[in-house]
Amino acid sequence: MYEVTDLVIGPDGLARCAWGSSTPDYAIYHDTEWGRPLRGDDALYERMTLEAFQSGLSWLTILRKRPAFRLAFDDFHIPTVARYDDSDVTRLLADAGIVRNRAKIEAAIANARAALELPEGLSALLWSFAPEPRPTRPASFAELAPITPESTAMAKALKKRGFRFVGPTTAYALMQATGMVDDHIVGCHVTVAPAA
Repeated sequence: MYEVTDLVIGPDGLARCAWGSSTPDYAIYHDTEWGRPLRGDDALYERMTLEAFQSGLSWLTILRKRPAFRLAFDDFHIPTVARYDDSDVTRLLADAGIVRNRAKIEAAIANARAALELPEGLSALLWSFAPEPRPTRPASFAELAPITPESTAMAKALKKRGFRFVGPTTAYALMQATGMVDDHIVGCHVTVAPAA
């Protein structure tokens, strides 16, 4: 009988969160991006958009389509996407390289427009909901809730400002992905610098 654990030793001898060892794509993403503090309006808009497109799908699907998403959405440059019109929606719906979901495409455009209206910028708004760092990493993913008071507050604030497809669960996934929280498991080789 094998012990089930949330930490796995990969072929390279490094201990990783179990999900980060399941495919080479995940290993790269886990080791180089997930949980590392990310700032910048366009960078966070990209992550927010991809998390919204992921809703109901595997993150691996989105990760593998990410280059096509970047091309289709002009590298997630907020002012450019905010100018998209019906012809761009039609173009995106015809792009087999991305997830072709009208509601999510229209939400991505609406979210770019909403981001432009933020006096403090998207990065400052999102990071204002980052909780205080926990004293230790979680021992297992069972210790983590998919929704937190902070992600609920973030989702509510975003909705109030006109953002779509960013509920509390998506908001928490965004917080995990962008280092607002460090949800790497105890023993994981990834070292995350504290958010500045």
